[in-house]
Amino acid sequence: MIERIHLAIIREVERQGSLTAAAEHLFLTQSALSHSIKKLEQQLGTDIWLREGRSLRLTQAGQYLLAVANRLLPQLSLAEERLRQFAQGERGTLRIGMECHPCYQWLLKVVSPYLAAWPDVDVDVKQKFQFGGIGALFGYEIDMLVTPDPLYKPGLLFQPVFDYEQVLVVHHQHALAQLAYVRPEQLSSETLITYPVDIDRLDIYNQFLQPAGISPQVHKPIETTDIMLQMVASGRGVAALPRWLVEEYQSRFDVVPVKLGEQGIAKQIYLGIRETDVEIDYVQAFITLAQASDL
Repeated sequence: MIERIHLAIIREVERQGSLTAAAEHLFLTQSALSHSIKKLEQQLGTDIWLREGRSLRLTQAGQYLLAVANRLLPQLSLAEERLRQFAQGERGTLRIGMECHPCYQWLLKVVSPYLAAWPDVDVDVKQKFQFGGIGALFGYEIDMLVTPDPLYKPGLLFQPVFDYEQVLVVHHQHALAQLAYVRPEQLSSETLITYPVDIDRLDIYNQFLQPAGISPQVHKPIETTDIMLQMVASGRGVAALPRWLVEEYQSRFDVVPVKLGEQGIAKQIYLGIRETDVEIDYVQAFITLAQASDL
């Protein structure tokens, strides 16, 4: 029978790169680790690893078990942690994943009163996930996903929490600053600054530039909002950001928002959770507080 230790061994050998390092990480002897896997291979009737010199290569069966390990072990760890918290009268930790770079400022406005209202719940914010945001929810890496692009899958629920408009940000003396709205072709000679997100997930590309067959002269990804706006304020390019964020920063930078197209680009931010967590009181409390928060 497949046991938890088998999955843990397969995952750690893949992570550590060798039996010796995996055994040390799992506090096992190398012989005990090898014996455990050899016994499993005999029970299953198939090899899990193939030796290639000093290295190991997972077989097709091993690759399948590795996928199972990556999916199940985080769930088991979370279940144990939740049960420990229940036994000690604690609530737990709300792990929030971010797929929205500019939403950190908004999140801070929600987290502060939430922590005050729920003193026995901790909040942890994650930005990088092993399998992407949706995969992180399914894989129990996070409990809640903040995203402008919900992907509706069985087992997940998405709640809209606020509306916003995506706009172009330009220096106040830029030629585009006085326009009511900008057209895609007007960005063909510009340096476009965005967050480091795949182009097909950037609204200014998939809802504005690409349908018109237009590309900016230069695309420059920048991680932080402050640096992005400093670049725009110094005339180094234009950026695409939510209007509410631009208005919040306008007192610090000489920048103005301009509508993208005559109709603009309307967006929503969603909170995604697993259906199995919908009855957890502190999860619902966060969603309620987020929906009531002002930008």
